[in-house]
Amino acid sequence: MMPEPVTYSGYRFPAEIISHAVWLYYVFSLSLRDVELILAERGITVTHESIR
Repeated sequence: MMPEPVTYSGYRFPAEIISHAVWLYYVFSLSLRDVELILAERGITVTHESIR
């Protein structure tokens, strides 16, 4: 049986981006603005408020 893909209904960004932002924030103890900058370098435009 295949597991269903993770979705976050009502959110603007796909689950992969949300998961990556959360991972960066908690694993490396980065600020929300640092996570914003790292994602921007990868071509993902988010604000620190969106990450919060």
